[in-house]
Amino acid sequence: MKLLVFLGTARDSTPPKPARLGERVAKACIHFLQDRFDEHEIELVDVLDYPLEAVFKPHFAYAKSKAPPILSQLADKIQSSDGYIMISPEYNHSMSPALANLLNHFGSTLFSYKPSAIVTYSAGQWGGMRAAIGMRTFLSELGCIPVSAMIHVPKAQQAFSDQGVALTEENAWLDYFSRSFNQLIWWAQAAKEHKAVVDPHSILKGFNNHPAQRNAPQ
Repeated sequence: MKLLVFLGTARDSTPPKPARLGERVAKACIHFLQDRFDEHEIELVDVLDYPLEAVFKPHFAYAKSKAPPILSQLADKIQSSDGYIMISPEYNHSMSPALANLLNHFGSTLFSYKPSAIVTYSAGQWGGMRAAIGMRTFLSELGCIPVSAMIHVPKAQQAFSDQGVALTEENAWLDYFSRSFNQLIWWAQAAKEHKAVVDPHSILKGFNNHPAQRNAPQ
């Protein structure tokens, strides 16, 4: 299977130090996945690789073949993936605006019927857990419903090195990560196998023509 790891921090400067705590957390997640699930393909998607436009225009709003190549390439990766790991810091009790902006470029058809795992972190004691509450709603609307177990990393600068190596209680972190990622792999495998038997898009049509398709009968 293929899993995409979205790193949702756009901060690339100091203070505070270190500049991108999220890189440490992302590397720790990728190390775990590669070690425990080496038969699967793991790819990092960093929001810093996708510059913000002056005027927001999602990928699905472009005419075919007219979309920026970088967005089309990411759309293909999202569609071909079997699950997602969403890594976000917390801003004002909410998920990263940079991550939300990037994900908002793509319609739910690309994400739907595949699971996701929520990973949040902070430099303080709460580990971004308040951001995770909103992420559940956001990711469910995209169709990649989050698994029940979430990962929260408080004081990430003390938890992992620049290379994503645990600085304290390595086995405890591995056990903690395993709850979320084992669930993710289980659901991703189950969804992939069932989609090979029953195409979900043939049962529930996408809302592709007009927002009113979502409305209840009048």
